[in-house]
Amino acid sequence: MKKYLLSAVALTAMVAFSNAARADLLVGVGGPLTGPNAAFGAQLQKGAEQAAADINAAGGINGEQIKVELGDDVSDPKQGISVANKFVADGVKFVVGHFNSGVSIPASEVYAENGILEITPAATNPQFTERGLWNTFRTCGRDDQQGAIAGKYLADHFKDAKIAVVHDKTPYGQGLADETKKAMNAAGITEAVYEGINVGDKDFSALIAKMKEAGVSIIYWGGLHTEAGLIIRQAKDQGLKATLVSGDGIVSNELASIAGDAVEGTLNTFGPDPTLNPANKDLVEKFKAAGFNPEAYTLYSYAAMQSIAGAAKAAGSNDPEAVAKAMKEKGPFPTVLGDMSFDEKGDPKLPGYIMYEWKKGPDGKYSYFPQAAK
Repeated sequence: MKKYLLSAVALTAMVAFSNAARADLLVGVGGPLTGPNAAFGAQLQKGAEQAAADINAAGGINGEQIKVELGDDVSDPKQGISVANKFVADGVKFVVGHFNSGVSIPASEVYAENGILEITPAATNPQFTERGLWNTFRTCGRDDQQGAIAGKYLADHFKDAKIAVVHDKTPYGQGLADETKKAMNAAGITEAVYEGINVGDKDFSALIAKMKEAGVSIIYWGGLHTEAGLIIRQAKDQGLKATLVSGDGIVSNELASIAGDAVEGTLNTFGPDPTLNPANKDLVEKFKAAGFNPEAYTLYSYAAMQSIAGAAKAAGSNDPEAVAKAMKEKGPFPTVLGDMSFDEKGDPKLPGYIMYEWKKGPDGKYSYFPQAAK
């Protein structure tokens, strides 16, 4: 009996050791999985989960299988800190996220203090990578890049128009609006209206009346699709004939659901669409076959997971600090966005932003399409 007991103990120890040797590599995905920005949270989640599944099928990361843990920050900085602390407690080593700059920036400090690498597919505020932290990376561009493109576009195409610059007072929205305003002003264009609204506002009658009085025909919006859709719809309903121009925060087909037919002609900056790359055709079809349209940040999230895997392989280690060093020194890494390399701040070396226009596609539904050169 004693001999059997010892054998059982030895077997249990062997199993425990074996499981430890094949431990999962925990990767958190943080974003707004519920709330008004849940469409973007779904993009981050689906992109990261599909990348994890594909990487695991190919053997994982240095022999370890990725296990994805989800964290819902509902686009709120305080909730983002709670998600970050839970990821720390659960032993997460890498985070794909968050979506909002206002969440990503404070969460990154929690991650930095606890040895976690964060790579965001979507947070564009320059400050995310400008604070000298070892652990901050992104697969998207920055608002100073995006604002420079938008400001020049406004100056080139609407130099005689009355332009309103409106933002949602968030690090992303106001940051993008101010960068665009700076570029526009440098090109000799002065805005007729500069106004901030609150996230979650539903009635923009006062703002629209102010823009009508100023003779505005172009609205530059720094913020997300939720308020943008309402501004577009209400402007039309209240007789303001104005085109809304914005950034990557409105790249969700939900914009058309909110704005209706008034969305036609809306303009926004975004990176070159990776779903149009023939090399990604099979992957795009895989998403669609599963009932998900991989728009906007889906493939940016997929690329974030690929970047972690590529850098870990180059480092020969799954230690986050070793992976961070490899990400900056040993690229480029093959991703769905193209070969990805990062500078010493953690910003990617990517093609620049281009302008998109909202119109009806072949299926009769409104979406955003790369604008033909004019």
